[in-house]
Amino acid sequence: MQHLVPAHVRSQPGPRPPVPAARPAVDAEALSVLHRAARALMAGLPELTERLMELLREREPAYRTAMEADAESVRDEIRRSLRLNVGSLIQPGELREAAHRCSWTIGRARAERGLPLDALLRAFRLGGGMIWQELVDETTRRHPSDARLLVHVAADVWNFVDDHCAVAADAYRQTERELMWRRENRLRLMTAALLDGTARIADLPATAAALGLPEQGRYAVVLARLPVGRAFADVRGQVRLSGLRVLWYRDRDSEGSYGIVLLGGHPCDGDRTGHGDRTGHGHGHGHDHASDLPGAGPGPTPGPAAEGCPGEGDGRDGERPRTSGLVMDAVGIARRLTAPQVARVGVSAVVDGLAAIGDARRLADTALRTCPRSGGTVVLEEHLPAALVVSAPVLGAALSERVLGPLLRLDLSDRDVMLDTLTAWLACDGSAQRAAGRLYCHRNTVLNRLRRCEQLTGRSLTRPADVVELSLALAAHSLLDP
Repeated sequence: MQHLVPAHVRSQPGPRPPVPAARPAVDAEALSVLHRAARALMAGLPELTERLMELLREREPAYRTAMEADAESVRDEIRRSLRLNVGSLIQPGELREAAHRCSWTIGRARAERGLPLDALLRAFRLGGGMIWQELVDETTRRHPSDARLLVHVAADVWNFVDDHCAVAADAYRQTERELMWRRENRLRLMTAALLDGTARIADLPATAAALGLPEQGRYAVVLARLPVGRAFADVRGQVRLSGLRVLWYRDRDSEGSYGIVLLGGHPCDGDRTGHGDRTGHGHGHGHDHASDLPGAGPGPTPGPAAEGCPGEGDGRDGERPRTSGLVMDAVGIARRLTAPQVARVGVSAVVDGLAAIGDARRLADTALRTCPRSGGTVVLEEHLPAALVVSAPVLGAALSERVLGPLLRLDLSDRDVMLDTLTAWLACDGSAQRAAGRLYCHRNTVLNRLRRCEQLTGRSLTRPADVVELSLALAAHSLLDP
């Protein structure tokens, strides 16, 4: 029975037991009985097909559902599988590969249609059990004395069934991986289009449904960047927004990760009114409900959905963030944000609708450019003058040179003292006393340095227009200088 024994079946090492001389004759006789019964099954293939259809309908709910949707495709699948698999019992050399290809095709097709793998494997085994029973019944009915010979081929028949289960399972798992990659890649491309501002208006409803985000919701974009060499997982795990839904997307070009933050208007929130406040307190549950978009292939992978809410939650507490009606601005987002000290985070202004996500992303880019190199969180709306400077770097550099040029050309140590004093005085709202405390020097020392700054720059610290120029020039110097 060389043609029925799979290649992976091997005898155990060590001395082999003596083989009875009559064994080859028994094998040949058993094989003849098997072939005869299998040919009878081939003759009754239509009835066999309907019998297996009925068996699956009774015992496998998933297949019952599939038959309700498209019974003919299931019938054709069963018919082809039975024809090739029963036929390969008769002609293994000619039909074995075709039978394997059929099982592979069935595994792929059922994965694409969402049939559970367990149901698929049980169907193969139910089919195998039915075939074996039919072989036994056929032999018992027509040649009762030969039924005992089928015992010699039982193990080989069931190995045959297991072999096809393995083929179908491999096809199913491979197809499942491909489908997951395609879905994630599709979601990643959708998210990239939103952030780039290239998403078509006509595509927004499909994008909203796929990402589980309301088309007319309120959003902000957060851009987080860690020092070079830190992995994306660090951003996802360490930059968190308590109680808010965040869809993360890694952007390789900017070496940062964008978070699309949903503030309100979730489709599952209905008409419920919120009771939050502008301080970022109210409906938060202490969790960052985040989906992740790894940049290389995998796309959005929303956590387990609350009932009726696709893509909601992060799988930790089973609750979705209640954001409907939240009166929250970018400052409230920043207050809910936690990040390592080395992280640089820019928070955009709040925008309305998915169509405006591209604008929010550009605002987040600008906010990040105003963030200190040492790290921190910058809300764009609180740093608009600095944002103006970094948005026009050529003009900012020209302003810095024109206003601060005389200071910048001082000796290095003297230059830094003058710039630090001027910066501290502005940060302390023009209070020399408070600036002195910050700089650990006497108030008169601060006043003397400020007078020297006025002499060198030709600007008066008592003239508002000059103070504005000095403030913008200092921002340009700190943000634009390499």
